[in-house]
Amino acid sequence: MNKKLFVLLVVLMSLSLVGIILVQVYWIRTSINDKEEQFSRTVTDILDKVSERVEKREMNEYSDRLAMMADSIGEPKSAQFKNFMFMERDLDSDEILFYSHGILEEDYNITSTFFDNTLGAEDTTLLKNFTSRRTKQVFKREGGLDGQSYSLTPIEKVTTIGKLSSIERAAWEDVFMEHAKTQPIHKRVSKQELELLLSQELSNRNIDIDYEYGVYSQGYPTKIRSRKFKFSGDKMYKAPIFRDAEGMTTFSLLLTFPGMKKYLFRSLMGMALLSLVFTLVIILAYSSAIYQLIKQKRISEIKSDFINNMTHEFKTPIATINLAVEAIKNPATIDDKEKVLRYLGMIRDENKRMHAQVENVLRISKLEKNQLDITKDRVDIHDIIQDAITHVELIVQDRGGYVNAHLKAERSEVLANDMHMTNVVVNILDNAVKYSPETPKIDVYTEVVKNNIIIKVQDQGAGMSKAVLKKVFEKFYREHTGDIHNVKGHGLGLAYVKRIIDDHQGEVYAESEKDKGSTFFIKLPLI
Repeated sequence: MNKKLFVLLVVLMSLSLVGIILVQVYWIRTSINDKEEQFSRTVTDILDKVSERVEKREMNEYSDRLAMMADSIGEPKSAQFKNFMFMERDLDSDEILFYSHGILEEDYNITSTFFDNTLGAEDTTLLKNFTSRRTKQVFKREGGLDGQSYSLTPIEKVTTIGKLSSIERAAWEDVFMEHAKTQPIHKRVSKQELELLLSQELSNRNIDIDYEYGVYSQGYPTKIRSRKFKFSGDKMYKAPIFRDAEGMTTFSLLLTFPGMKKYLFRSLMGMALLSLVFTLVIILAYSSAIYQLIKQKRISEIKSDFINNMTHEFKTPIATINLAVEAIKNPATIDDKEKVLRYLGMIRDENKRMHAQVENVLRISKLEKNQLDITKDRVDIHDIIQDAITHVELIVQDRGGYVNAHLKAERSEVLANDMHMTNVVVNILDNAVKYSPETPKIDVYTEVVKNNIIIKVQDQGAGMSKAVLKKVFEKFYREHTGDIHNVKGHGLGLAYVKRIIDDHQGEVYAESEKDKGSTFFIKLPLI
């Protein structure tokens, strides 16, 4: 994949992910704000209801006390009756409508002690009662038998006895409200009443949350407030209470909810958690996609490296074979048997080299497809190690190095495939030779640990960093050292080693330090 295209794709995916997360955060914040606004409207309505119920209760108590006082006094001392009436005749139906409205004013002639005389002045209020009586009658006019006389037959009569009129009621309430202003707040309402009413109204609206309340007069606290109520701090809801006839008041009922934020968030917890889960899924999917893209890009680079190395590895033996063939075809050389045999040996060796490389690739491919048939027999791992050492011994000696075997394991028989296990040890030894820039110095050890044999191949070569050590057994992986062809190979040898050892229920791992050499360990179960 083109590097610029890859970077652009990563940037676009990152922007999309950030956009999705921002949308989720915006939705949650908007939902909380909407929920808070809805909560505020509900609480405001609750405060209005509570204030109205307190005021109505106070008015009813006043009216009840007035009625009880009137009953205790007995009959009125004097009464005045005012009556208004009118009569109307319907010529079509020959019916006569008679309507009368009478107002009875009863004066008990006793000074009222209902209102407390707080100013010390003489109380001139008299206790009176007003009753309204409304009568509606309809008469039918009928002729007499002699054709001269007439009679009125009543066909409907409705009588209504009421209390005060709306005007009189308004005047009455105005008097009460003016008097109520003179009373201290703790005599007009109690903390118990407010707590009961607030709890009822909150419960009716399914709001289960702790609250604090207080009644303030012109911005100053009164005795009517909860123990933990504070004027400042949390958001406060406010409603007027004890309004007069003109709707004015000096008192305010305040309500706060210390845990309101938690309550609102808890009400959205289900949707918020679902949104968070979806966001995490998107993040995981994004991370996985980015990881796969990076992995594919790395594999693409490794495969390109592999192809370049493979091409280089095949070009050299092909060129050598071509030169040897051309030399043999030369008339001056064809009669020289010694030279011909030498050139034929070169062709054979180069052909074996190419064949080994092709077999290595095919072997890995078969292992990945589980098509490699590996039969296992009882073998002596020491014999396999000695056989593997002979494969690399000449190369090591040619470079002035050595391969020393320290085979001290008391037991060495394992269940393994002779050919593949030999290839495993050869690959590790060949790797030690390749990555020894100076003279190869290799030591092979064996020891028994519990019911396993440990094979240790130690070199004093270039070593590996920790980052390389983690990937050394991956297919196609090769450490870059500037020139990709400075060490021959395709990154398949150690991947093949791991697959074979895994198939033998063993373990393979390595320890290394840069510029201080590497040590490879093979652990196989004994039989």
